[in-house]
Amino acid sequence: MRLDSPLAHKFGGLLGATAIRVWMSTLDYQAAFYDRSVDPAVVGRGTQRIYIFWHEYILFPIYLRGHCNLSMLLSRHRDAETLSHAAYHLGFDFVRGSTNRGGVAAVRELLRKSRRMHLAITPDGPRGPRRRLAPGSIYLASKLGLPLVVMGFGYDHPWRVKKAWDQFAIPRPCTRARCVISPEVYIPPRLDRLGLEHFRGRIQRLMNRLTDEAEAWAESRTRKTGQFPIRPRYAEQISPTVPMPVGSLTPWHEAAPSQGAIGRNAVA
Repeated sequence: MRLDSPLAHKFGGLLGATAIRVWMSTLDYQAAFYDRSVDPAVVGRGTQRIYIFWHEYILFPIYLRGHCNLSMLLSRHRDAETLSHAAYHLGFDFVRGSTNRGGVAAVRELLRKSRRMHLAITPDGPRGPRRRLAPGSIYLASKLGLPLVVMGFGYDHPWRVKKAWDQFAIPRPCTRARCVISPEVYIPPRLDRLGLEHFRGRIQRLMNRLTDEAEAWAESRTRKTGQFPIRPRYAEQISPTVPMPVGSLTPWHEAAPSQGAIGRNAVA
């Protein structure tokens, strides 16, 4: 069996999914939401959303939020073949493509799936630059009228794959993992090129701020008022009536001037 054969990728995906479940299950997960209802495991609230997070932390949501009606955009590069099969075994639907390869077909498929599923995108993939947001997710949010949910993840002093373009994060077993999640962020419709770049920059800064906050939280031994443990769950297992604490998070209207007030309305 060739190492790059379809059968090898399927078998590798099954092994990868098993390894992710075992490895990631050792971590201590805590979450801080500005609005708990944006959790894809909460059913009966709102419409579909577009979830975005940096590629280096892809193991975090893949482990925690399978079987939550999510379709993830994965590149057509050969190194994503095994990952796509692992994501499938962990409960994710996926679309293959990127801005460089299969972009038009991928956008059409995302448009189709957005009618009934949430979308999950790593907007700095598939080849970077690291933590630089490509405009695709902003374009989709503007065209579809779907809100973005920005996800910041962090591990306690993870190992880093230094040769990888994104310095891929591998958590150390039995350490802390933390996430800080924005409320719904609406992007205005019918943006021109300048508008897309304006909101691309604002959302990129927000992603980096939430990621920095999650990383600092994970590396410290501090607590956030209202934090709660988060575990892998099927969507139907969480009621929309679950309390939604915001803890010690800075209110959006008090965010730094560079971020603006971001909430259920369009970004200013």
